[in-house]
Amino acid sequence: MIFVLTPSNLRNPSALEARSLPKQIFGRSVTIIPKGVFLSRVFWRLVFEHALTRYLIALTPFPIAMMIWPHLALPISQAPLLMFIAIWFFESRVLSIPRDQRKALVDPDEAARVTDRLRERSLRALTRIAATRQIEAGELHLVVEQSEMARVPPFGYVSVQHDAPEGPVLLDLTTEEEAMILETLFDADLTEARLLKVNFAESQFLRNAVLDPQTISAHARMAALAG
Repeated sequence: MIFVLTPSNLRNPSALEARSLPKQIFGRSVTIIPKGVFLSRVFWRLVFEHALTRYLIALTPFPIAMMIWPHLALPISQAPLLMFIAIWFFESRVLSIPRDQRKALVDPDEAARVTDRLRERSLRALTRIAATRQIEAGELHLVVEQSEMARVPPFGYVSVQHDAPEGPVLLDLTTEEEAMILETLFDADLTEARLLKVNFAESQFLRNAVLDPQTISAHARMAALAG
């Protein structure tokens, strides 16, 4: 599941204000509120991304145990160490992959193929955006950031970030541009799951492709426009 980060897709576009690029979302105190259906898949996945939601899920066995053995309710409720262990196990073993096991997930050649392919496709998408918008100055960044969760369907953000002369900004993409980016980046060969596997192997969940518009030739701009 991919959510395109662009001001038009958010109820709180101010969350995309950037001081430097690339702007990172996961692991930062940034709350993303998408527009659209309140109970959409994206909404529930964002709820699950919040640590408090995951902690409540990890602690579910404790109230269940209190209902089954009410005479043990008091000692169970006063066992913070057990609760801490439950949260740690859920976060590090159920929803993630231990760091000492990650490198074995993907061999270096496969990781290089995936990252090279993602970069090539990202630069292709950026070239089309630069050409159609006639952007001549300021580096363009295509940022693909994935959630650091395993054993659940992959979830990530895609955004186009511009180091514009007046300051860094996340571009307000059109519907056509959003569709073009997703169609260019991912297909049956390069899937979100395949990228996530490589990200775990390298413990790097933000991929940033950078394009200087001044390096785009006139021929490349015409080809991008024709495409």
